Amino acid sequence: MKTVREAQDAILERVGQLSGEVGIEEVAIGESLGRVLAEDISSNRNHPPYDISAMDGYALLYDDIKNATKDEPVLLDVIDDIRAGTMPNAVVSTGKVSRIMTGAPTPEGCDTVIRVEDTSGTDNGEKVKILLPPKKGSNIRSMGENLRAGEQVLSAGTTIGTGEVGILAMVKRAMVPVYKRPRVAILSTGDELEAIDEPFDINKIPDANSYSIMAEMQAIGVEPTLLGIARDTQEELLEKLREGMDYDVLIVSGGVAVGHHDFVRPSLKEIGVEMHFWRVALRPGHPFAFGTASDDRSGEGRSGGTIVFGLPGNPVSSMVCTSQFIVPAIRKMEGHAALFRATYKARLTAPVKDRMGRLHFMRVTVGKGADGAVEVTSTGPQGSGILMSMVEADGLMVVPAEADALEAGAEVTVQSLDPYGFQPETGF
Repeated sequence: MKTVREAQDAILERVGQLSGEVGIEEVAIGESLGRVLAEDISSNRNHPPYDISAMDGYALLYDDIKNATKDEPVLLDVIDDIRAGTMPNAVVSTGKVSRIMTGAPTPEGCDTVIRVEDTSGTDNGEKVKILLPPKKGSNIRSMGENLRAGEQVLSAGTTIGTGEVGILAMVKRAMVPVYKRPRVAILSTGDELEAIDEPFDINKIPDANSYSIMAEMQAIGVEPTLLGIARDTQEELLEKLREGMDYDVLIVSGGVAVGHHDFVRPSLKEIGVEMHFWRVALRPGHPFAFGTASDDRSGEGRSGGTIVFGLPGNPVSSMVCTSQFIVPAIRKMEGHAALFRATYKARLTAPVKDRMGRLHFMRVTVGKGADGAVEVTSTGPQGSGILMSMVEADGLMVVPAEADALEAGAEVTVQSLDPYGFQPETGF
């Protein structure tokens, strides 16, 4: 039985980024947020394209105003009015100034811009009194201060955030080259399940797993296909599994144990999937499986065949396993460098008991102590079927496999449930 870290390593060693020309696509800039750049991006211009004013005020020569005071202001002639989007009409010389707006190009001859707040205009606007000199060169943004023509501004492998979208717009990249996202299918199994569109049956269990897994995928930008429910016959399961082989990733929920009616394992073997492990020393989520199809589909942008994950049927187990194993794998396929959910340190408010032998992800709420320290408290019963414990939780407290208890006040590692926070290493 593998540890969590061993299982993660085994998966990531066998999962490759969707690569090559067939692993790259262009998307509209409005759809690029959260995607991974597939090539370097360079600037097509200097920005700003010329020296511009950083303030509304007056463009002038510093030597004209360096001795100005409120008691003895300097009176200068206004020779031009420069607005953003227009070019200067006059050269600034001794005794002359140009009125200028923020973002407007500075006129030839000027070396300083003074804020309008440090001036006093005359009634006819033809002259201005300078009341307080700034430092020489103040309030001028130099040409190319933000971007230089030909300069690389973004690197391949960068995850596109809000600032990156702004830079892409600034260099006029309406279409953005990004790595493709994998095509993911989700299949639930079991006679006991009730589909969301089926009539209410008190003796059935609603299929929540398909939708919680779907939400986990959507949170990382993947829109999965739901294959529905395969009932507990090998014939129906084989049909659904073969359908799942048309995708880059197939996630199967339920039926991965070794009971008499658990057909997933033999069915996957029959369709050519090599299973690399079936058990992980994890709580909740012990019966978790990982396999790879033996066929070569690299011509479709894959580094191999379909990646197959087998999840336990209990809903909390299913969510925890998805977060620890499937999400990092898919993020690697998308080209991300930060694969794992973000972690942080916190203080435990009350003692907890545990069973040694498996790494335990315990659901906790997060708050602040009187001293401002981050504190965590168990949500209560930690059964793998208590889905409300995930609803109530702010994070997952990592209880080491060798611990049978944690005392109040202990420093613990907490994995964030924020769907957008990731880091390069597990943190535990």
